[in-house]
Amino acid sequence: MRTSESQTTTETKLKRIAWLSSRDKDKQFGSLMHHFSESSLKECFHQLSGDRAVGVDGIKKAEYAENLDENLRSLTERMKQMAYRPGAVRRVLIPKEGKPNATRPLGISNFEDKIVQKMMQQVLENIYEPIFLNCSYGFRPKRGCHDAIRALHHYLYSHEVQTVIDIDISKYFDSIGHDALLAVLRKKISDRRFMRYVVRMLKSGVLTAGELTVSDEGVPKVVSVVQYWLIYLPIMCLMNGLRMLSSDTA
Repeated sequence: MRTSESQTTTETKLKRIAWLSSRDKDKQFGSLMHHFSESSLKECFHQLSGDRAVGVDGIKKAEYAENLDENLRSLTERMKQMAYRPGAVRRVLIPKEGKPNATRPLGISNFEDKIVQKMMQQVLENIYEPIFLNCSYGFRPKRGCHDAIRALHHYLYSHEVQTVIDIDISKYFDSIGHDALLAVLRKKISDRRFMRYVVRMLKSGVLTAGELTVSDEGVPKVVSVVQYWLIYLPIMCLMNGLRMLSSDTA
């Protein structure tokens, strides 16, 4: 069972990250892995849905919960020893809305990987949320497309506007370079162990019809929000004028 005490402790630690980031947008975080504790990972476990599709390992939330404390203890120890390795992402095709007979790929991670990704998502959010501008809406907590539409509607009716530009980046998920992405993260994160796990996640590969593919570019469209955070981070940083890309990767 999760306790309010452990939940409060995790939230307090994350809020401190956000507070430090809000005070100095150039601050680097060199110690992040201690946030991946048994208690914080248990909180992430409880936050995950139990009715989602399973990954390559075929394990559901209910099965993982049967030996929850032992499983989380093992996961925590493996992460401390740098022995944890994310599994390959299972790629499936799902119907594309508004386009009959059309499909789009979706990646599904193993359940244990979803727990780690959830914690990584929370760490990243508390680092970057305080320094993003209020006009950014994509994949941010408590924000969505309807909020963006309302804000745009208000702006258009209160300002004289002649041109609205709508941009869609073609095949962004499939083509983003890992080196450029990691360069962005390293501007704010100097914890080498944390970054090694980010690299492992990016290099975990995609399993399609029994064939494993590993690439130096692209990220599978997975269910976990952290993957979206990682691939949209470079664009969000540029939109916010943070100049986080180095001159050789800009």
